[in-house]
Amino acid sequence: MAKGKTVFYCQSCGYESAKWMGQCPGCREWNTFVEEPVIASGSSHRRLTAARREEPTLLSKVSRENNCRISTEIQEFDRVLGGGIVSGSMVLVGGDPGIGKSTLLLQMCLLLVSKNHKVLYISGEESLQQIKIRADRLGDYSGDLMMLCETDLEAIQEVIERIKPELVIIDSIQTMCKSDVSSAPGSVSQVRESTGVFMKIAKTLGVTVFIVGHVTKEGVVAGPRVLEHMVDTVLYFEGERHAAYRILRSVKNRFGSTNEIGVFEMGQNGLKEVLNPSQYLLDGRPEGASGSVVACLMEGTRPVMVEVQALVCRTNFNMPRRTAAGMDYNRVNLLMAVIEKRLGLSLANWDAYINIAGGMKLNAPALDLAVVTAIISSYKDLPIDEKAVIFGEVGLSGEVRGVSMAVQCVQEAKKLGFEKCILPKVNAAGIDKGGIELIGVANLRELVSKFI
Repeated sequence: MAKGKTVFYCQSCGYESAKWMGQCPGCREWNTFVEEPVIASGSSHRRLTAARREEPTLLSKVSRENNCRISTEIQEFDRVLGGGIVSGSMVLVGGDPGIGKSTLLLQMCLLLVSKNHKVLYISGEESLQQIKIRADRLGDYSGDLMMLCETDLEAIQEVIERIKPELVIIDSIQTMCKSDVSSAPGSVSQVRESTGVFMKIAKTLGVTVFIVGHVTKEGVVAGPRVLEHMVDTVLYFEGERHAAYRILRSVKNRFGSTNEIGVFEMGQNGLKEVLNPSQYLLDGRPEGASGSVVACLMEGTRPVMVEVQALVCRTNFNMPRRTAAGMDYNRVNLLMAVIEKRLGLSLANWDAYINIAGGMKLNAPALDLAVVTAIISSYKDLPIDEKAVIFGEVGLSGEVRGVSMAVQCVQEAKKLGFEKCILPKVNAAGIDKGGIELIGVANLRELVSKFI
């Protein structure tokens, strides 16, 4: 019996090769190639004939009447999506196991069916009874949600084409399989073919499809990276599994901003919206403790205030330990090198632990000045004024650079009752004080002389 032809696919970018290679020529990643059988192309392949000829359409003739947004009935979810669900779009929702992906989508479905929307929930991981138990835990609801436990793509496609729902939930894409693909569910071939089928359904029938995707240990969606390129929107559910708060972040959105975040709190009755995350993230802040600083930064169009904590102590090892939770570890090392060089503080024999309270993961440059202040405060054991908020970017020369949307940050600080705001001097010049003291600093030496 002749052996079937196989090819090798890169799990990161989908690059195809006839032989195995250690490094992918496409994305330059190592050890990402897997062997998959070749899918035979049948006579059903679309051919261009005289009887069926496609003609280009003028942009001015395209109507937007049928592409109005549908509200999810969850304000934080609508914010991340850019204002609501776009008809005929594909949305990929990824996150760690147990983070709340299925819970959030089921809550959305129950709210939509109560508004007389036609929704189909397809599960390949749970039985109907398990979904019913989870729905009852979420509270009272009205309307009937259509549910289907199936993994065969042909059967799912037939059901969708027959009942024509407005919204379809696929939980999850790694469990879907196509009969003419010989590889196992969750493989590169199966995930790519399944996504292609759902994309065709979404674009031809105008059905919005939400896909749940498992993530790898690196935090990206498992399977080929081309999956993220095929869909319209990619959302990641972040947060510690045992922590209360969850962050829904958009990393790709063809219909809105990619900088927006939604904040949720996990409770007994599912996910609850946190409309004012700054207030929640600052609850329980210590009084009179060194190394504790409040920072303000923009996440999309929303100012978010977080507590930056630093603990600097003498090391008991030959190499000092540096730990960062909630921000980039390399950024912390860079800022400590700037402190040592520009301020003359010897940190070579000191351990440093940096934590963003609340479980949020932030990488905004406006966080730099708060991190530097927290490190110096802990090093000198001098508490920072509890009524002060700090933000700004720090350069390698020790200069404090301006940040965007500083006015909104100052307004958020005033709204929460802060009395002082330490910010870059270039930003302080163009902001109306309006009941809050603005302290502009041009470099780290000014920061230390004026405030620490």
